[in-house]
Amino acid sequence: MKKTSLTFLILLVSIASYCQTKEISSKFNFDFEGIKNGIPIGWSNFGSPNYTISLDSLTLKSGKYAVSIEFKDGDKDFKAWAFTLPDNYPGKKITLTGYIKTENVTDGYAGLWMRIDPSIAFDNMKKNGVKGTTDWKKYEITLDMNPEKTKQIVVGGLLVGKGKMWLDNLGITIDGKDVYDLKPFERKVFRAEKDKEFDKGSPITNISVEKGQIKNLKTLGLIWGFLKYYHPAIAKGEYNWDYELFRILPKVLNSDNEHTRDDILVKWIESLGEFSQGKETIDKSSEVKIAPDLAWIRNSGFSDDLTSLLVKVKNANRTKEHYYIDLQTQVGNPDFTHENAYSSMKYPDAGFRLLALYRYWNIIHYYFPYKNLIEEDWKNVLEEFIPKFLEAKEETHYTLTVLELIGRVHDTHANIWGRNEALNHYFGFRYAAAELTFVESKPVVTGFYDDKLGKETQLLLGDVILAINNRPVEQLVKERVNYSPASNYPTKLRDIASKLLRSNDSIISIEFIRDGKTESKIVKTYTSKDINIYSKYQVTDTCFKLINKDISYINNGSLKRKYLPEIWKQIENTKGLIIDLRNYPSDFPIHDLSGYLLSKSTPFVKFTHGSSESPGLFTFAKPLNTGTKNKTPYKGKVVILLNEVSQSSAEFHAMAYRVHPNATVIGSTTAGADGNVSQFYLPGGISTMISGIGVYYPDGKETQRIGIVPDMEIKPTIQGIRTGIDEILEKAIEIISPVGN
Repeated sequence: MKKTSLTFLILLVSIASYCQTKEISSKFNFDFEGIKNGIPIGWSNFGSPNYTISLDSLTLKSGKYAVSIEFKDGDKDFKAWAFTLPDNYPGKKITLTGYIKTENVTDGYAGLWMRIDPSIAFDNMKKNGVKGTTDWKKYEITLDMNPEKTKQIVVGGLLVGKGKMWLDNLGITIDGKDVYDLKPFERKVFRAEKDKEFDKGSPITNISVEKGQIKNLKTLGLIWGFLKYYHPAIAKGEYNWDYELFRILPKVLNSDNEHTRDDILVKWIESLGEFSQGKETIDKSSEVKIAPDLAWIRNSGFSDDLTSLLVKVKNANRTKEHYYIDLQTQVGNPDFTHENAYSSMKYPDAGFRLLALYRYWNIIHYYFPYKNLIEEDWKNVLEEFIPKFLEAKEETHYTLTVLELIGRVHDTHANIWGRNEALNHYFGFRYAAAELTFVESKPVVTGFYDDKLGKETQLLLGDVILAINNRPVEQLVKERVNYSPASNYPTKLRDIASKLLRSNDSIISIEFIRDGKTESKIVKTYTSKDINIYSKYQVTDTCFKLINKDISYINNGSLKRKYLPEIWKQIENTKGLIIDLRNYPSDFPIHDLSGYLLSKSTPFVKFTHGSSESPGLFTFAKPLNTGTKNKTPYKGKVVILLNEVSQSSAEFHAMAYRVHPNATVIGSTTAGADGNVSQFYLPGGISTMISGIGVYYPDGKETQRIGIVPDMEIKPTIQGIRTGIDEILEKAIEIISPVGN
């Protein structure tokens, strides 16, 4: 992710109150005429300190004031003005208009931006922003609305890069009607949302981890999660299920024996109310990939009353509507709605730590499409981690325990994402300038985040790192492997490599081998503001070139769909096309390029989707095709390059291009994580994700964890790194034009 990315802006802006009068409506302040203490009322700003924001009374479109953003000096980044609408509104489409004037905008753009939270829609004019020097001009952006799920709508203007921009006379219409004339959308407030009893903490600060209690807590975790997704009353939003845990937990912990415990649980479930009973069904369809794992209901040794009641809940009539889960239209990946992050609790109390475990474990149990690939009984993992979560003594310990749990699902999409301060300090918030990659199972210098700072390290490409701060690399890898979630071991090493040269100190001591000789150096470290730590994933080279008259090359990391018609004129008559997928796609050219490659529409993938009516069930959808009827498909050889950086969308593209009849995939194991991601939070504001849909070949063959298996395994060598030879690319050229031909 680029550090200037505006896709996941964290907007700390206030929400004004609403009143349907002309006087109060002026609080929209879209023309910046309402001023208090020299600042437009209701407006805030965020972004890099390398910019100045101002109220301008000289350069304006109309009225007395406009606002501006101007780059000062330092690293180019972005700055934005922001205004949160005082309410949510009904409608299908919302349009933001505004006037922009620019002066010498370079290395970026100026634009309007609008976001509907949580992650419903977003536009910041990135594709059609204003550049250079321009006079006042009206611009607009439009988003699709979803009032039922909207929590806030935020609008504004921004400057990315260098130069100066002015903003004035904004306006908002919804389905063509001015927002001034609209009444707020009255969203249904669920009973669960009104329960605020434990907002500041649970009453549970200490829980025994003796064997009997662990068994009780495992039982409660199983039943709590089962009821969360299966009980109709909870699906209707009748209960804040997080807080119901804190009400039942003391009773379970104080039960004298299993019989008493089961009686307590029976009364608890009965208190949730009656529901209509359905019939027990057994789905034997060949389209079932994973069936719900509910055998524990009958084989856990529960009392007859508890078992029969759980079976009754299992067979209840359910609808697709659920307060805690929503399957996104068309795509089908789960949207974990109403999962409170409890961000103010950096180190949650024992009750909330247990909630974190229960929430994560049950999301995986019922909505992780690759649960069958965990390769251990997931129920045993619940029991194992109960004492780990309860014994986590402080914020970092708790965060690492969460990270270790995430690692057990073996999904490269699953990690702790965002700027988690506890992890930043654990791994180090400063970076050496050298990039490391495991080559021949050894951490090797393969590049630099910054060329100038890289030279200052006096390290060279191909240097093999032996020890860091007097600690052998093997020891560091062993310590960190459980804190490096990934689908397979090569991808774990990929992620470990990026953290080896991190520190909280300003220097790092390195021991390395060069030309058979062991050497030591002290290298400086820098913050992420000083160097671009994501540079290796940001392809800046041209997306196309002719290696020679017979061989064409496409870099999928920078290829844009709009380039293809012109590029293809130079590709169509070559003997071979190399598609480099050792990157992450910057666009989605998959069907456009396949249309040139293939002679007809061809199946290349099929998906599994979960169910809100039968949680834990995953069924196959029909295969998806790529390509189209084409009388002049590409006749040459197609060679696809892959490695451990190839992840998710890159793997998906590889599956499509591989169906070309003359395709050969070369390289090494990919990251093994495909499918649209689903984000959710755990107590303590911990942000994580999972692969939300299952991705398979048309015959049902797995891709997760395995990755895209190359037809020919070719890996870089240390010698190749030292001499600057791209051995995988060289092999691709050889496949297309064998030596001697």
